[in-house]
Amino acid sequence: MTGLFKESLTDMNYVKTFTWSLLTLFLPLFAQAQCTTYDETPRGEDAKDAHSVYRQAMKMEDWNLAFDQWKVAYEIAPAADGTSYSHYLDGADLYVEKYKAAQDETLKKEYAQKALDLFDQCVTCYEQKKLAVKDCNSDDCVDKQVGIILGRKAFHMFYNLSTPYADLLNTLQRSLKLAGNKSEYTVIRPFATVLTYQFSHDKVDVETARQNVLDLQEMVDYNIENNQKYGQYYQQEKIFMESQFAKIESVLFDWKYFKEKFQPMYEADPDNYDQIKMMIAKLKGQECPEDDEFLVMLEEKWAIYAQKENARIQAELEAKYPNLAAKRLFDEGKYEEAIAKYKEAIDQAEEDEKKAEYYFAIASIQFRKLNRYSTARETARKAAKLKPGWGRPFMLIGDMYGTTARNCGGPLQQGLAILAAIEKYRYARSIDNEVAGEAQERISAYWNSRPSRELGFQQGIMDGDKVKVKCWIGETVTVEYKK
Repeated sequence: MTGLFKESLTDMNYVKTFTWSLLTLFLPLFAQAQCTTYDETPRGEDAKDAHSVYRQAMKMEDWNLAFDQWKVAYEIAPAADGTSYSHYLDGADLYVEKYKAAQDETLKKEYAQKALDLFDQCVTCYEQKKLAVKDCNSDDCVDKQVGIILGRKAFHMFYNLSTPYADLLNTLQRSLKLAGNKSEYTVIRPFATVLTYQFSHDKVDVETARQNVLDLQEMVDYNIENNQKYGQYYQQEKIFMESQFAKIESVLFDWKYFKEKFQPMYEADPDNYDQIKMMIAKLKGQECPEDDEFLVMLEEKWAIYAQKENARIQAELEAKYPNLAAKRLFDEGKYEEAIAKYKEAIDQAEEDEKKAEYYFAIASIQFRKLNRYSTARETARKAAKLKPGWGRPFMLIGDMYGTTARNCGGPLQQGLAILAAIEKYRYARSIDNEVAGEAQERISAYWNSRPSRELGFQQGIMDGDKVKVKCWIGETVTVEYKK
């Protein structure tokens, strides 16, 4: 090895050693350079100019110009004036736009990671006190600011970047823990959705889920009450949050939780009976003691309302459908009033079949409850005429004859009345299969009550003769003596 070559190697080793020393010396500076401000770089004015351009370009949605100028501003002074997070969060927004526009999955993954990294860089600068919170003199307000930044990160993770739920939930939990009541309303929907899903799929334990629910509810309620500017948005998101937690809260909490939840709801709207009904069902479902004063009060109020509401609904239905009123009046033993309502129903009915049914109902009342046999028979005949092939009216007339046979004079006339009943049952059986079995049972029951031949022969009446039944029946029957 020549001396010159040795000397060259020595020079190269020196350069390598010197270069490594420089890298070792400046590595901490490179890490801190992510928090550099305008005042900490000689190119601060360039960064400010680029900042103005990219902000205007973002308003115009000129994403390419915005990204190019943002990159200049960020690379020179990522922490801007030292109190603004705009270069971090605007950069994240721009990478999200790139993510949305990209077709290549590798590029999409890269853009997503860069966006998330910018949030993390912003958080690091706050934690290292390289980025200041205006009017803040404590770690508490820094923590709250970090929590807000993490909440905005979670927003993109949920809505734009298709981040795994496990990572997203961790970010949301840390965000809420740090920001507390300062959390923005935009975290409510993602938190409620992801927590409900993860718990439902056994990826979050009961204690953690329970505490997350309580913490999120506390934050939301605080802002509804105290956040004059955005309270309405927290209220809107609360509706969604509750719809999600309703899927899991029965597993997480006992009846005491629901009682505490329901009492202010009731006080705010004490005449919301749909809500009262829901509260009663939920409290009972969670095994609330039956003598709990709040549950007892709800049930008593619901009972009074239900009685009045049922009466109102019944009255409206009866006004529209008189046959319903007729049925109620019949059940109450008010037979004349029931007949009057059935007549109203007949006047309103457009179909003959419906009219026939109402006539039949009237005939049944007149026969079975008022003993108006002739009138009942006439009404039953009207029903039969309106609905051809219906055997039920003739069954009813047969029942009238059979029931009143004993009042038709002597044994022969009574037997003839039974024949009149049997003839009606036979006719009903011949025209309507639905009553055929019942008609045969009636015929069998009355078969041995037919008149005896001896009684008929004494009056010169033979088998097969046509004879008119006396008393109110007045029907002509074909004589058929019992054997």
